[in-house]
Amino acid sequence: MIFLPVLMVPDPGAGGSGDGDPSAGSPSNAASDRSTADTGRNPQAGGPASWDAVSDDAVSGDTPAPLRSFVESIPTPTLACDPETRAIRAANRRAADLLDQDPGTLTLMGVTDLGEAGTTVDGDAVEDAVDAAVASDGVSRFEWDLGGSGGRRVLRLACRTAAVGGERWLVVGLTDVTDRVRAEERLRSQRRVTDAIASTVPVALFYCTANGTLTRWNGRLATDTGYAAAELSDTALTELFDEESRDAVAEALQSVYGRGESTTCEATLFTRSGETVPYRLTLGPVVDGDDVVGAVGVGEDVTEASLREERLAVLTRVLRHNFRNDLNVVTGFTERAVEEVDDPTLTAQLERVVDTAERLLRVGETSRRVERLLADRPTPGPVDLSAAVDEALASLPEALRADAEIHVDVPDGVTVSAVGYLAEAIAELVDNAIRHSDADRPRVAITAAELPSESWTSLVVADDGPGIPPTERSVLTGEETPLEHASGLGLWYVNWIVTAGGGTFDIGESKSGGSRIEIQLRTPDGT
Repeated sequence: MIFLPVLMVPDPGAGGSGDGDPSAGSPSNAASDRSTADTGRNPQAGGPASWDAVSDDAVSGDTPAPLRSFVESIPTPTLACDPETRAIRAANRRAADLLDQDPGTLTLMGVTDLGEAGTTVDGDAVEDAVDAAVASDGVSRFEWDLGGSGGRRVLRLACRTAAVGGERWLVVGLTDVTDRVRAEERLRSQRRVTDAIASTVPVALFYCTANGTLTRWNGRLATDTGYAAAELSDTALTELFDEESRDAVAEALQSVYGRGESTTCEATLFTRSGETVPYRLTLGPVVDGDDVVGAVGVGEDVTEASLREERLAVLTRVLRHNFRNDLNVVTGFTERAVEEVDDPTLTAQLERVVDTAERLLRVGETSRRVERLLADRPTPGPVDLSAAVDEALASLPEALRADAEIHVDVPDGVTVSAVGYLAEAIAELVDNAIRHSDADRPRVAITAAELPSESWTSLVVADDGPGIPPTERSVLTGEETPLEHASGLGLWYVNWIVTAGGGTFDIGESKSGGSRIEIQLRTPDGT
């Protein structure tokens, strides 16, 4: 708050003033009070002459001694000007330091000569602002960006006419508000960016106070709910949802306010027109130090996504059911045909039909697992790697395991961060290595080691088969095309499981010329 000269001198008859305005009391009484306070002299003994000895910094010459002493006694930057000519007649050292001028130099200037800019921050002419202060009975304030080659300097001027030493003067208090103005401009700039983002994103954005009521939102929330701004203001967030969803929204808010955690929940929005809309809410805390002072939220109408997921699920189930049944018929009749023919060439062709049908059946089963994975949206957690490998091997068909030589070197006690489907990903890799091997007895090695970074663990599945074709490897690079693409879902499935847990997935070549697939997984304490 700006501190102005006359404030220091309360009017004995008015009871004094302490709010920083040059509006309190009689300047002549003020001068006597200040003299007593600053010099310790008895006004009865020293009299008015005591003001003449207060300051060596005040300007000499034709400036009245009481005015010089009065201005210099003020603890904040202060000028005293001729109210008619606007000429500066006295300036204390604090004002001179603030303006980077000698006090004597200042008395050769007018108050409107302090800066190069001719207008105030509000756009008014500086001369008009000073004229208004002279004409006013109270305190006039304005801010002025002085400009000039010395860099930006914004001052706040508080002006009031007052009588000092029996003469009328324009007393001007100065406060440097440059830092505050710059901070406000940065804040306005940040708010413009925030508003631009809020109006651009295709989702609802909003802010809730610590008691869960809306205070700010973008247009998308108003559109989704159908409520006007006046209706949304100070409305509890839970009131926007149907009765069955309100508990879920309240629990999500409690998670934010009580534990400072971000959370997502599914709810049903109840619009102003009475419609119900499937809605996904994501809420996060706004903190001030250690305290949660509010919540920010993102809301998304998932009607289209829900319909699409429902239709795809129905389509997938129907296709998979028909696919499986028809392929079982193909497999059954073909196997019977194999038993009936004696032609080796024809037998080989029929056996290839059976193998192809069985491979397609496995693709259908993998698609079922993919559908389940996508629907569950699992989150990572600690997983014992050795136990996951054991579970993966146990899930393989017994005949398949018996046809291969599987070597496992995974140390006990290694814990990784992964989703609960990790064992299925490992089983898919081992199954793929055995089935696609051209060796009489395929060899598969599963090894694991903690990496030197101590934040990651490497799991490698290597085989001695023909390797994975480039078209299959493209699942990692996104280079599939309609004419050249991976033939199955297996690698996609493994990749999705690994990346869902925050891991990485790489395909290379083993020392024996086969495939080498490395999965890197974070440790629970890794970042």
